[in-house]
Amino acid sequence: MDIKLLNQVEKESIGERQPLPEKYLRLSDDEMDARIAAAKKTLGERVVILGHHYQRDEVIKFADFTGDSLKLSREAANRHEAEFIVFCGVHFMAESADILRQPHQKVVLPDLAAGCSMADMAAPDQLEMAWRELEQMGIRTAPVENGKQGVVPVTYINSSAAIKAFVGAHGGIVCTSTNAAAVMKWAWERGDKLLMLPDQHLGRNTGWKMGVPLDEMIVWDPNEMWGGVTAPQVEKAKLILWKGHCSVHTRFTTAQVDVFRKQYPAGKVIAHPECTLDVVQASDDSGSTEYIINAVRNSPSGTTWAVATEVHLVNRLREEFSPDKTIVTLDPFGCLCSTMFRVSPNHLLWILEGLVEGQVHNHITVPEDQKRDAKLALDRMLAVRS
Repeated sequence: MDIKLLNQVEKESIGERQPLPEKYLRLSDDEMDARIAAAKKTLGERVVILGHHYQRDEVIKFADFTGDSLKLSREAANRHEAEFIVFCGVHFMAESADILRQPHQKVVLPDLAAGCSMADMAAPDQLEMAWRELEQMGIRTAPVENGKQGVVPVTYINSSAAIKAFVGAHGGIVCTSTNAAAVMKWAWERGDKLLMLPDQHLGRNTGWKMGVPLDEMIVWDPNEMWGGVTAPQVEKAKLILWKGHCSVHTRFTTAQVDVFRKQYPAGKVIAHPECTLDVVQASDDSGSTEYIINAVRNSPSGTTWAVATEVHLVNRLREEFSPDKTIVTLDPFGCLCSTMFRVSPNHLLWILEGLVEGQVHNHITVPEDQKRDAKLALDRMLAVRS
């Protein structure tokens, strides 16, 4: 994938997503870098910039902290001295930061068009309907005296604040790809079944690694009556998977694994758990973005890796460890998160210079009723030891 070409195309259409003032549309890279650095220096400790691993290089180089969703959620909760949290990621991440922030802090998302298609696959009204239908199928949705809850909701952090709030209000918890197994163990200690949303693949891969048979997992389709399943199927299931997915990670295939192994017989494949089960099973290892980074970093000199995750992270690993290790993307065309890519240096500059001038653009606020219940679910996650 030609990232430089994509950057050039993006620059030519940057004003078509979120309108930017004219003075931010045609700037050289050097000028933007200098002005971003100057604004950041002026703001000092009043601002902290968080950058997700999938963010483009031109932006993440200005981040004070980089990481996956769990790491950045914890940083957002701990940066007490910062007045502004600028989250270079996508909308659900900024919402989570707003839920966890201190009262004096404001959370900003550089481009409001930076969303997540997976998060959009679980709508609050769909979850409310699914919950009612589970009750009508005879599944307990509330704890009983001296007993477990019939079903505990678990939502991936890649979900809206409204979904997190529902989960928190119904005895549930949030997870990330880093702590999914620990969170699911926590939930099974409190319930007979888990409703895992919105990514079916993270749930299936984690459950499979934990020893849950595939015939005790079912997929709940929110666009079908009764989720497209029967009451006996629900009764048998230990894990109810919401029908959602990541459009980046589901592009990886076992055919790509086969091609890599022919080209690099001694090479290893490592996949993100948002990939499909067959790709994870065909790989040598799997884990979150932080896990992938550490696995590559701690591998012996001369190791060859094919990495099945977003291309910016893969390219960053290649640059960091070349020539000591060979690192390629499993997909030869490169899988790019197009919504994460929307956070551009232009947007970051606009945000920071606005803060210098006393203007807060793209302030992310979660309604107080949602914040209260969503914080329950996030706090439960942050208390679970991975």
